[in-house]
Amino acid sequence: MSFVQLEQLSKSFGHSLASAVNDVNLHLEKGEILSLLGPSGCGKTTTLRMIAGFEQPTIGKITIGGQTMYSANVSIPPEKRGIGMVFQDYALFPHLNIEKNVMFGLNKWKVRERKKRVQEVLELVGLEDCAKRFPNELSGGQQQRIALARALAPRPHVVLMDEPFSNLDASLKEKMRHDVTNILRKANTTGVIVTHDQKDAFAVSDRVVVMKDGVIQQIAEPRQMYKCPRNCFVAQFVGKTNLLDGTMCADLKHVNTHIGKVCLPEREDTMIENVKVSIRPEGCLLADEGRYSGKVENVTYSGEYQELVVRLQESDSDEETMMIYAPMEQDVVIGSAVSFDIKPELVALVD
Repeated sequence: MSFVQLEQLSKSFGHSLASAVNDVNLHLEKGEILSLLGPSGCGKTTTLRMIAGFEQPTIGKITIGGQTMYSANVSIPPEKRGIGMVFQDYALFPHLNIEKNVMFGLNKWKVRERKKRVQEVLELVGLEDCAKRFPNELSGGQQQRIALARALAPRPHVVLMDEPFSNLDASLKEKMRHDVTNILRKANTTGVIVTHDQKDAFAVSDRVVVMKDGVIQQIAEPRQMYKCPRNCFVAQFVGKTNLLDGTMCADLKHVNTHIGKVCLPEREDTMIENVKVSIRPEGCLLADEGRYSGKVENVTYSGEYQELVVRLQESDSDEETMMIYAPMEQDVVIGSAVSFDIKPELVALVD
């Protein structure tokens, strides 16, 4: 049996006909880190709050460590679920020093055990020298680690994190993704993270759950989800992509599109006449004798690569352009003619 199980979980608010969360089924193994990823209003935070016990499901069942936390006949309050929560704004008490902040959830422990546990978790997050300091004396990244230490202190079954990296600048965010992942791994704690940022989800998670309108669109490991998105929404939400309409060739290995024949990474099992193809921009490689050609319409510099918009035909339709990533050292100017090939590994059929 999985360590955390959500079964047919749904939530509606008031008299709304639409469900904020609709028939969510999720299983997590102990020690697994899972991200709920999606745009605002997709139901990811509501799902997190139902696991925590802050929201009561309309229907469904929640089980943690073999114990039913919520069902039609059972509703365990939040403080008895063995849940550690890290809020988006960290919610540290400004009038308490770091030691007392971390100690806050250990009221029922003996004094000696409390002090020992605080020292343990502060060492775990690498801030053992900050015990007597106050939250306003710490950086944003340090405050986040203290919030995580406080959540881990009571030895919870699961740690829930709501948009943990949204308040951090770009350089600190990358470091904190690494730090948070390492801390959860060392503590062998099961983690559920809510985020709208694909990079956050992919960097910290064993698996990612993409949600839209309260419904799970796909559950997969980050690499698998990026290479093989299930539908157009997932393909566009977890990274930039080119979506092309096409028809399947008789060999079930190629698709005819308006830019020409595109090779699939694997032969399909069944014939589907009309299909849609996702092609990642980094899967398009500039080449002097490339199979596909067009004219560069726009160049955007990202710092790591150049994002090219290439028009394949003389048309005003956006569907006739392709997005291509080119190396920074490659000299590309607007109006120039380019040729490129497409790597099958970054091509996928989507619904």
